[in-house]
This record gives sequence, C-alpha cells and structure tokens, in this order.
Amino acid sequence: MISAAHSTSDDGRLLQLRTALAEVGRDLAARGWTPATSSNFSARVDHDRIAITVSGRDKGRLDAADIMLIDAAGNALDARQRPSAETALHVQIYRRLADAGAVLHTHSRTQTVASRLYAGAGSVRFEGWELQKAISGHTTHAGVLELPVFPNTQHMPELVAHVDAWLDAGKPLNGYLIDGHGLYAWGRDLTEALRHLEALDFLLGCELDLRRLSS
Repeated sequence: MISAAHSTSDDGRLLQLRTALAEVGRDLAARGWTPATSSNFSARVDHDRIAITVSGRDKGRLDAADIMLIDAAGNALDARQRPSAETALHVQIYRRLADAGAVLHTHSRTQTVASRLYAGAGSVRFEGWELQKAISGHTTHAGVLELPVFPNTQHMPELVAHVDAWLDAGKPLNGYLIDGHGLYAWGRDLTEALRHLEALDFLLGCELDLRRLSS
C-alpha cells in the first residue's frame, strides 16, 4: 500500500498525473493506435514510484482510476491491482535512462506492419527526413536515426535482455519496435514522449509508403 507520507503530501500531483495519462490513452485510442485492450502507458512519479495503466483496460475509456502505482522494481503498491504484463519494459527504461519521465507503447497498424517488414534487418534506419528533428538530440535531417526491431516473446526477461544488449553496446536508443507487436517511445515527460511517438509513427509510415511506391 502507499505510505501515509506519500498519500498526504502529493495526492494532488498524483491525481494530475493519473488524469494526464488517461487523457493521453484516450487520445491514442481515438487514433486507432490501441486496438482491443492493447498498449500501455506510464510516467515516473519520483525515484521510488511509477504510475502505469492497469492491465486489460480499454484505453479509449481510461480514467484516473485505471492508472495504478508500482515501485521501481515493477511491484504493485496496491495488491488489488495488476499492472501491464509489459511492466518490466517500462521499469527498464526508467532504470537505464535517467532522463526518461514517461513511456508510451502503442500498436498502430503502421507500427505493427513495419515491425514485421524490418524484423529481418533488425532495425529501421531513417535518414533525410525533416521530422527526425522531432526526436530530442537530433538536430538535422542529414543524420541517421536508427530504430531497432527486437524479436517478440511472451517472456519479458528475454525482451529486457535485448534492450539491455543494445544499450550496453553504446548504441543510441530513442525508441524500439517489437516484431509483430508495436512501438515503444519515451521522453522527459508525457508531452515529449507523445511527440516522439507521433514522429516515429509518421516516419515509419513514410518508409512504408516509399517501399510501396517503389515496388
């Protein structure tokens, strides 16, 4: 359970954060990016706690009550609620990337198709697209933005290991696809995470269109 110190000191901020996550979820659902009960969203509350969507909820109908709290290891702070099955992937981003303040995972058609198409190559390389500059740290269209595609598995430690291996190799990581699954993106806060998610989805759509038109 949440400690009394936390519950009395920051109820207002927590409610704002939960409400904001629910609003983002409803927005993404309206775009068709969260079919069925797929997708999950989270935001860092503080060093010890993360707010994340409760498992199995319709993302188009989220409200503050559908956002729960977990600790930094991914354990529910209220045993009556169950977090997303992919909680370990959210926790990993917060653990490995100190600046990450929010993580968004969606399943748009564009993201899912691209994940299958580029799985064999292991990544999608964007170069020459102006919208690459929407990703923090990328200041020119002339650079290369690489988006890895990791193999899908129901065993979360395997996925965590793939992400760790990428980071341990010293490669920049701004987001990633999971084969046949969807896209993970993050940012310093929800606003930046949403910008990154939108930009990556747009860039993936452009690459798919180019392949179609050139075939």
